[in-house]
Amino acid sequence: MTLEQLRSVLLWCTVINYALLLLWVLLMAVAHDGIHRLTAQWFRLSVERFDAINYAGIVLFKIGIFLFNLVPFVALLIVR
Repeated sequence: MTLEQLRSVLLWCTVINYALLLLWVLLMAVAHDGIHRLTAQWFRLSVERFDAINYAGIVLFKIGIFLFNLVPFVALLIVR
């Protein structure tokens, strides 16, 4: 795999992961109560705990995107 192909792969991974992150945030903003009711059938979570778990997941996912997609992509752009 050439450096140009690797840059392209990392760029598309970043775009796709940010789209998933945006979808997650939008679902939490728009359908929060419905998703909480759905998950409450399987897990006994208060609304506050549900929000905290989702917020932590969103933050960890965003950090993962930075560390594993965006930073290597920028590093490969600098090396060009």
